[in-house]
Amino acid sequence: MTDALPHLYSGKVRDIYDAGDNRLLMVTSDRLSAFDVVMAEPIPDKGRVLTAMSAFWFEKFQGIVGSHLLSTSLDDCPPAAQRDEWQGRIMLCRKAEMLPIECIVRGYLTGSAWKEYKADGTMHGQQLPAGLLESAQLPEPVFTPSTKAAEGHDENISFEAAVDLIGLDLAERARSVALELYTKGAEWAAARGILIADTKFELGLIDGELVLCDEVLTPDSSRFWPADAWTPGSTPPSFDKQPVRDYLDGLDWNKQPPAPPLPAEVVDTTSARYIDAYERITGRSFSEWRG
Repeated sequence: MTDALPHLYSGKVRDIYDAGDNRLLMVTSDRLSAFDVVMAEPIPDKGRVLTAMSAFWFEKFQGIVGSHLLSTSLDDCPPAAQRDEWQGRIMLCRKAEMLPIECIVRGYLTGSAWKEYKADGTMHGQQLPAGLLESAQLPEPVFTPSTKAAEGHDENISFEAAVDLIGLDLAERARSVALELYTKGAEWAAARGILIADTKFELGLIDGELVLCDEVLTPDSSRFWPADAWTPGSTPPSFDKQPVRDYLDGLDWNKQPPAPPLPAEVVDTTSARYIDAYERITGRSFSEWRG
């Protein structure tokens, strides 16, 4: 049935099709990757959760920045997309010219930023106050861009390097928008018991207008921590694939494909984590999401 919808790209999670009229159809699967390896077992409802949560944020942020999203309803898609299994997991979008940088915002010192700070006292080359602990909240959110690697890992870059890639005006606009989106989103989530430690926004241009694209403030693009489990000096459990990572960390596995099989209880627990994150943040029942 997808013969009439040219397949353009498949990533670790998303499949993208040409929907005609300068539009793309993004289908979010239940695939899950850990340590950059895609697991053999899908996580039930994960793709629908990511789509539902992105749709929530796109709506909430429309006063800050435009978006590429046209619809999450199959009824608005070409006939070739009318597939029951795609219900609730599609985004019909305008094509955008994507910025060649990842717009990362960090509110807490963790991940690769913590590793750099431990070694040099800096984050993306910028000096930070001495004596900060792992997972400490930063004095204020920081825009820390990275490159987009076609293969392998993205590379953290300075704001000046981002300017070299996209120009000063666009880099400043991207930084301003990303910081405002993170600040508003983090405030909203914190009031509902979830800390957003850091996140990655995808920004692009449509007719010269900077717009928000792809997924937004999901457990896949962000680090979600339960607020009641956050203690500076340690890494809180995350709201997404932590059960999978914990299980894999306990195995004698070299983190190279193929991935070891996941037990059913790990799959089920991970699915429940995603749904819990959606319901806490949106205040909506996931069972009512249809797209």
